[in-house]
Amino acid sequence: MTGGTTDEAAGGARFRAPRGPVLMLLAVLLAGLLAGHRAVPNVRGLGSLLDSVTPLLGLGVPALVLGALLRRSRPALVAALLPATVWAVLFGPALLPPAAGAGPVTLRVASQNLRAGNPDPAGTVDALVSSGADLIALQEVNRDDRVAAALRSRYPHHAEVSTVALWSRYPVRESTGVDTGLGWTRALRAVVAAPGGDLVVYVAHLGSARAGDTATRDETVRRLAAAVRADPARHLVVLGDLNTASTDRVFAPLTRLLGDAQADAGRGFGFTWPAELPVTRPDHVLYRGLTPTSAGVLHTPDSDHRAVTAGFRW
Repeated sequence: MTGGTTDEAAGGARFRAPRGPVLMLLAVLLAGLLAGHRAVPNVRGLGSLLDSVTPLLGLGVPALVLGALLRRSRPALVAALLPATVWAVLFGPALLPPAAGAGPVTLRVASQNLRAGNPDPAGTVDALVSSGADLIALQEVNRDDRVAAALRSRYPHHAEVSTVALWSRYPVRESTGVDTGLGWTRALRAVVAAPGGDLVVYVAHLGSARAGDTATRDETVRRLAAAVRADPARHLVVLGDLNTASTDRVFAPLTRLLGDAQADAGRGFGFTWPAELPVTRPDHVLYRGLTPTSAGVLHTPDSDHRAVTAGFRW
């Protein structure tokens, strides 16, 4: 009896299934999702939503590692290296020092969604003024006199259309509304007489994107891209809440035409929303004909978005 039991135990040890097969499968699935997220059909905005949160999928890697350690499974631990490697290839460069060279900054810009119903918009814009920006783009402006009072002494030039506005240290030669297909104008184009020459500035607040409903947002991205494509200006920036993450496939019509200041001169993902614990970046500084020297995010009071900033060399 005793000998038989020992033999059975030894045989069980020889044929024991490897620990952590579920973890290994999850690691392969996570790697595949990271690598192929843009292959997921954009049905009712599902693909777009997945694109937007793809950088956060990297949080699954430490969870897999922890599970492998708890299971004492070396194969599962090795398998976790697969999604870790894919994530590092896709998003690791964002964590490295920016490739854009430093140099004298000739233009500083900032953009902020003020939030409709902001109880203290003047406090929000005060933080933008403190950033040293030469141009301040605002969205969800409610024609509040407190905003004008906080800005007009340092930014004597300004253009406004509907709920978007541009405040500038330099003269604004002209401005006009830009139709992005919303049925009401929520974007503007202005020509600013900057020290290096005329600069065309777009300030835009594109359509909202919600789970299962991104069609309006998608159309506004296409309309804005078409306006930029047709614009002959050599020096141009687009500032605003574009309601589209940098990683979203829908953003491609703009990134094919313009550089992204955060990607080229910033560090990290530059998440801006929601302000208290941002998980995505709908706010952007895009450019052409300029050299970005810096880019960042500013946590301002009383808004549900963080502000985006950038410095440029002419």
